[in-house]
Amino acid sequence: MARETIKREPENTESPVASMVAATPSPTPTEVKLDTSRMVVSYANFCRVTGTPEEMIVDFGLNAEPLGVPTEPLLINQRIILNFYTAKRFCEVLLMTLQRHEAAFGVLETDVQKRVVQQ
Repeated sequence: MARETIKREPENTESPVASMVAATPSPTPTEVKLDTSRMVVSYANFCRVTGTPEEMIVDFGLNAEPLGVPTEPLLINQRIILNFYTAKRFCEVLLMTLQRHEAAFGVLETDVQKRVVQQ
């Protein structure tokens, strides 16, 4: 059985920007043990977010034609349903991770047309 341990920071109720501005030392992280023996790994280059008043629904899939409008329906491989508290924590950690990545490797251009080299 595959087991993995991650360190989880204590919950922070501040916005990610406010927590980055106030560079205070964080409390000692707690360890959370994970069982990854039944984990499913998949790749997605498409994401759609919908929801209800109680939940956020995030669908992930593969768009085989990322440069134009797909001619075939996109296959949605995974659907993750989060309550809004978990969604907010997820958003904050994604933002922090993206900011660290861009600080190390440069700004990520999300407009595919601007990334395509014209010949």
